[in-house]
Amino acid sequence: MWALRRSSISLKNRGITFGSFRAGCAKVEVASCYQESDAEIAGHAQVISDRFVCTRRYHQKQYESLEFYIGKRHLSSHAGMKSTEDEEDDLGDGFSELETSVGADENQARSVPRGSNDDLISDSELSHGGCDDEVAGLKKELELSDIDAKRSKKKFEQKRTSGQLFNAVISAPGLSIKSVLDKWIEDGNEVNKSDILMINLNLRKRKMYGRALQILEWSADRYEFSERDYASHLDLTAKVQGLIKAEQYIEEIPKAYRGEVVYRTYLANCVATQNVKKSEEVFNKMKDLGLPLTAFTCNQLLLLYKRTDKKKMADVLVHMENENVKPTVFTYNLLIDTKGLSRDITGMDQIVETMKEEGIEPINHTLNIMAKHYISAGFKDKAEAVAKEMEGGDLRDNRAACRYLLVLYSLLGKADEVARIWKLCQSDANSYEYVAAIEAFGRLKKIKEATEVFEQTRKRWPRSSVKVYSNLLKVYADNKMLTEGRDLVKQMAESGCVIGPLVWDSLVRLHVDAGEVEKADTILHKAIQQKQMKPLFNSFIAIMEQYSTKGDVHNAEKIFHRMRQAGYVARLQQFQILVKTYVNGKTPAYGMNQRMKADNIFPNLQLALMLVQVDPFKKTPASESLD
Repeated sequence: MWALRRSSISLKNRGITFGSFRAGCAKVEVASCYQESDAEIAGHAQVISDRFVCTRRYHQKQYESLEFYIGKRHLSSHAGMKSTEDEEDDLGDGFSELETSVGADENQARSVPRGSNDDLISDSELSHGGCDDEVAGLKKELELSDIDAKRSKKKFEQKRTSGQLFNAVISAPGLSIKSVLDKWIEDGNEVNKSDILMINLNLRKRKMYGRALQILEWSADRYEFSERDYASHLDLTAKVQGLIKAEQYIEEIPKAYRGEVVYRTYLANCVATQNVKKSEEVFNKMKDLGLPLTAFTCNQLLLLYKRTDKKKMADVLVHMENENVKPTVFTYNLLIDTKGLSRDITGMDQIVETMKEEGIEPINHTLNIMAKHYISAGFKDKAEAVAKEMEGGDLRDNRAACRYLLVLYSLLGKADEVARIWKLCQSDANSYEYVAAIEAFGRLKKIKEATEVFEQTRKRWPRSSVKVYSNLLKVYADNKMLTEGRDLVKQMAESGCVIGPLVWDSLVRLHVDAGEVEKADTILHKAIQQKQMKPLFNSFIAIMEQYSTKGDVHNAEKIFHRMRQAGYVARLQQFQILVKTYVNGKTPAYGMNQRMKADNIFPNLQLALMLVQVDPFKKTPASESLD
C-alpha cells in the first residue's frame, strides 16, 4: 500500500487532510444512477438512465476515456456477482444503453488471471455519450438484491406463467403495476418471491426502475425482506424518487436490517449524483455506527474525488493504509485512469507495476484503459504492444479481448487489424462485439461496414436494443450525416425502441455540427420536459459552447439553468463556459463571483483572468479619473 501511495503522491495537495470528513470503506463494483424520476416512454416503457459522466474534458474527442468507467450503476449488494459476458439475451432483451461488464468477485479480485472475463463495472458513461465527465466499464446486470434470483433464473425462464406475468408488467400502463399483480392473484395464479426477484432483475436490465419499485412496494407486505431486499428497495427509491426520499426510506427499514449493505447502497447513489456533502455524511454515519470498513466505500470516495477534487484521492489511500483496507482491481483502475487523464504516463506505469507487485495481474479491462491512454498521449507503440498482449498466443482462446481490440485498433487507425478481428468473431459475435464493431468501423470512416454490422445485428436479434441503434447514430453524428441520423431515429421509433439520453445526445451533436443550434436546443428542451430520463451532461455542454462562441449570454444562461433543473450540480466547466460567453459578448457579469461561491466553485487561473475581464466594477482609466 505504501508503494501505491508513493506512486500516487502527485494527486495530493499537502494542505488537504482526510480527517476533515472521516471517510470509510466497502467494495467498488457498484455505483448508482443519476436519475431521480421515472415515467412512461414511447407509451410502453418506464426507464431511468443510470449513467452519465464523460471524459471529454480530459481527453481529445477521438480518445474518449475508457469504457471501464462508462456503464451501468449496479446495486452495491451485488458487488462481486458474476455472469458470462457472452450471454446473448442482452440484445434480445434490449440490453442497456450503457455498456455492462463482467464483475470480478470481491473475494477473488486480487487473483484474477490476465485475460479473464472479470472486468469491473464502470463508474461513468459512454465516452462519447456525454456522460457527466469521466469514464466507464462493463458488468452483467444482476441488480436484484437477493442472490436467489440468480439461482432461479433458469427456473423462471422455464415457467411460462411467470413469463406471462412479466409480459403483463411490461405492457401495463406505467402507474398500474400493483393492480396488474393484484389481478394476477385474483385470477388464481401464484406469485412467489423468486418470481418477484427475477421480474425485478429483468426490469432493471431494461432500466424500468419505476415498475421495479412498484413491484417491491407491492411485495413488501407479502414476503419477508432480507437486508439485501431492503437495499434493493432503497436503490430503486433513490433512482426514481431521489436522495431525500431514499434517506427517509432508510428510517423505515427495521434497525436489525440497517446494515452495511443498506448504507453502502445509499452512499453509491450519493456518489453517483456527485453530492460531496451528503456522501461524506453517509460515510461518517457508517463509521459512527461501527459498520465494517471495506474497499467498496473507499473506492466510492476515490470515485467521488476523482470527479470533484483529485487532491483528496491521496488522502483516501492514506486512510485505506491506516485501516488495512486492501486495494481492489477497481481501485487500481481508478488510479491508472486518473494518471492517464492527467497525461502522467510514467505515473500510470508505476501504478501498474505496484499492482503487479501486489499480486494482481492486469485484466483485459485494465489493459484497455492503459492502451487508450497511451494512444491519447501519443505513445502508439506502447498501445500496440498492449494490444498484442491482450491477444495472447491465439485470439480464439481469448475471445473476451475482441471487443476491446476492435476499438483499440480503430483508435490506432489500423483498418486491417479491425477487419481481421471482426472476421474472427463475426460468425458467432456476442452483443458487445457487435457494438464494438459498429464503433470501430464508424471511427475508421467505413460507414458501409458499420451499417452492415448493424443490419447483421438486427437479423440476429429482431428486437435490437437502443445501444445498437445509438452506436450507429453516433457514427452518423461523427460523420455529420444529418439525414441518415434522422431516418435512423424514425426507424427506432417505429421499432418500439426507447429514445433516451444516448439518442438525444447524438441528435444534439448532429444538429450542432450541421449549424442548427436552435434545433438542437429544441430537441434537448423536449427531452427535459419528458422528465423520464436525464439528458447527458455533454448534450447541454455542446449547445452551451455554441452559444458561448456567439456571445449569446441569454441562451447560455438558459442552458445553465436547465442543467440545474435536470439535476446536474454546478461545476467549474459550466462556469468557465458561462463566463467566456460574457467575455465574447462583451457584457459585464454582475454577481458571478457570488454565484460561484454559493456553489463552492473556486476559479482556476484561466477562469480568474476571464472574471477580471467581465468584472462590472473593475477600474479603468476613465473611472479612476472620475474617482
